[in-house]
Amino acid sequence: MPRPPERLAITGWGAVTPLGNDPHATWQAALAGASGIGALQESWASDLPARIAGRVGQGAEGDPTTALEPLLQRRLDRCSQLALVAARQAWAAAAAHRAGVDPARVAVVIGTGIGGLATLERQHTNLLEAGPSRVNPLTVPMLIPNAAAGQVAIDLGLHGGAHTPVSACASGAEALLLAQLLLHDDRADLVIAGGSEAPVNRLGLVGFAAMRALSCRNEAPAEASRPYGLERDGFVLSEGAGMLVLQRAADLPSSAPPPLGWLLACGSSSDGHHIVAPEPDGLHASVAIGDALRRAGLSSGDLSFVQAHATGTPVGDLAEARALRRGLGPGGEAIPVTAPKGQLGHLLGAAGAVETILALQALRQGVVPPSLNADPLDPAIDLAVVQGQPLSLPGGSGRERYALKNAFGFGGHNISLVLAA
Repeated sequence: MPRPPERLAITGWGAVTPLGNDPHATWQAALAGASGIGALQESWASDLPARIAGRVGQGAEGDPTTALEPLLQRRLDRCSQLALVAARQAWAAAAAHRAGVDPARVAVVIGTGIGGLATLERQHTNLLEAGPSRVNPLTVPMLIPNAAAGQVAIDLGLHGGAHTPVSACASGAEALLLAQLLLHDDRADLVIAGGSEAPVNRLGLVGFAAMRALSCRNEAPAEASRPYGLERDGFVLSEGAGMLVLQRAADLPSSAPPPLGWLLACGSSSDGHHIVAPEPDGLHASVAIGDALRRAGLSSGDLSFVQAHATGTPVGDLAEARALRRGLGPGGEAIPVTAPKGQLGHLLGAAGAVETILALQALRQGVVPPSLNADPLDPAIDLAVVQGQPLSLPGGSGRERYALKNAFGFGGHNISLVLAA
């Protein structure tokens, strides 16, 4: 068994999601069982097979990207804009812990599944309809996947490296794995890590719908995303960003407040099976689960709950359920499992980071949000899925709680994280 590595402190976080414009609002909406999924009203969506999505800024607070400087609104794709808003939140939240840290020792790791898809679509339309002279000269820097990481480093004046894992829907979680490696290898003293995605446009919706990956419950948006539900028919495309600030425990200032939580370990594997479909028995995904637990020095019996990747696709949810049963071993069927995509939709490369923030809040508060729309539960999903009402966790003061968080991506990318609070 590997020696458990030094745990990493999470000292700041930021999030903009279909449920809210910051981590607190997102958590409160998740705990209340709210849905962030709505119908698309734009004319460009009128002939699409899937006309529902999860979008940032649909609530009373409005779109947080409108508060960015006008120059950034013009020069950044929405994917980078969302990342920047979340990163600024996380940076501010970590102020007490990062005082005195050398900017040359601060790294940025922001994953994405696609990157600047809206820019690609818009500028390709310009090219076809108006000719080469109408293509924005900033097209390439706006659409490249590393734009968000580069912009955050520029905005905050950070020089310890800017990195971009592009691992489909596992990208945000893989960013935390890379952050762990950078800190453990002493390549940085602080890392801002997370994910961002903005795929809610005509090209994104058509592309995923052509794969038959999306739910087409256009008349009931709030009921469309059904992770682990018997009637699931695909995921709902969403946008958003989540960012976390990570530091070594030994580097925390003695005068600073306790951290928000801990990243104990990361496990990883690859299916090596199919570019889209998961390995159906969950064999290699279970390796990532077991790897994370071993590296954390824990057994499945130590877990307070599991936060599943569970997108709501018929094949994917079943494969993950099998992976959990394999990876958790005997007694695993009794561990509470929550599936946040019923409320958030699927944020693709941002999902792993946003959902990690929700998992940490659940550990801190001692309560797990319900899995929206999982009823009726698929009888083939032999797991203790939290439904209906939030679940209170046992333990309290003096007893540390642990959670396992899964993130899987097209191409067979498997990441599992062990978190503590």
